[in-house]
Amino acid sequence: MPELEQVEKALSSLPPLVFAGEARSLKEQLAKVSMGEAFVLQAGDCAESFDGFNADAIREKLRVILQMAVVLTYSSGVPTVKVGRIAGQFAKPRSKPTETIDGTELPSFLGHMVNDLPFSEGDRRPNPERLVHAYNQSASTLNLLRAFTKGGFADLHRVQAWNQEFVASSAQGQRYNELAAEIDRALRFMEAAGVSSNHPEIHEADFYTSHEALILEYEQALTRQDSLTDEWYDCSAHMVWIGERTRQLDGAHIEFCRGIKNPIGCKVGPTATAEEVIGLCETLNPDQEPGRLTLITRMGADTIAEKLPTLLSAVKQADHPVVWISDPMHGNTFTSESGHKTRHLDDVTTEVSGFFAAHREAGTWAGGIHVELTGDDVTECLGGAEPVADGDLGRRYETMCDPRLNGRQGLDLAFRVSELLREHDRTPAA
Repeated sequence: MPELEQVEKALSSLPPLVFAGEARSLKEQLAKVSMGEAFVLQAGDCAESFDGFNADAIREKLRVILQMAVVLTYSSGVPTVKVGRIAGQFAKPRSKPTETIDGTELPSFLGHMVNDLPFSEGDRRPNPERLVHAYNQSASTLNLLRAFTKGGFADLHRVQAWNQEFVASSAQGQRYNELAAEIDRALRFMEAAGVSSNHPEIHEADFYTSHEALILEYEQALTRQDSLTDEWYDCSAHMVWIGERTRQLDGAHIEFCRGIKNPIGCKVGPTATAEEVIGLCETLNPDQEPGRLTLITRMGADTIAEKLPTLLSAVKQADHPVVWISDPMHGNTFTSESGHKTRHLDDVTTEVSGFFAAHREAGTWAGGIHVELTGDDVTECLGGAEPVADGDLGRRYETMCDPRLNGRQGLDLAFRVSELLREHDRTPAA
């Protein structure tokens, strides 16, 4: 396809979106997670949109992630590594290559990096120029994220200012305000006692980007050789992951990811066997480097207690230093009575609880959560402290693909996870 080749050539000449040193910094933090010394919050949109791109949306999404991270860190005493599904999450795998409406069959919507959502032949035709659009929007998003996280927005003195109006009016928002007041008192006590709070960790936040490495032409075009180490890094994001549908050991996605030095994630669903997971570890992290490989489990609330322990035991016995993260959303999707694709927060929290229980039994570290959420006050997932009911889903159902938690539900989940963390032994068993 000549158009695709031209786009790949153009992308390969553009500046990197992230730098190898930043990816190494994330790997160092993930290494601490693998040793039970930190926790990962990986969160953001199911699929970023070209249409909904604006600074306010990015700020509000970051705000929710920062709020959740503060809850996790302060309530549990565990440092939180913040990784966004952002600045590159434009492609989505689909179960079927086509869809049919009123007798017309067209290619499935694969995310704005590939085609468009409206159901017409022109919109659903793949367009290579969208890869360039994705690059440009990712660059703009990264500029904003760096400005917000290093320019004062992420300052811990502003934790109360992060509370959005729709969150502040909720029960969990009030609970967050109480926590924020405690943090403010602690900071003022430090200053009164003569302990300086002018540490970068107080005024700034380390925030990393990630996305599924689905469109390999895009990932390869943005792969660069690091001038310091001569190693190859995918400079489209600090971390990329391999999806459940593309994790075949002899597949192209595994082959690409094993050749780059970024931290790599891999989704692992309920059909994964211990042999397959060990194969992933040996292929993607043959040197057993801490922080290199993250296994993101997506089992489903009803099956995690049965499926996960065998995998934990096998990886532990093989002595692979992986980071274990729970994706409690993708295994709990269903169609509601109103016809909306949705998830229930109760199922999400049930799977997270099962994730922690399995790790507690295995003597391993439950290292993080991976969730789809937005800073907008959407009604896409059911439940929560201020519950969204089935009849509410149509009010603000705005996702292009999978249903996302809103800010209230994100805080609900963060408080529940912080309680589980307080009960969890931080040191993996030998």
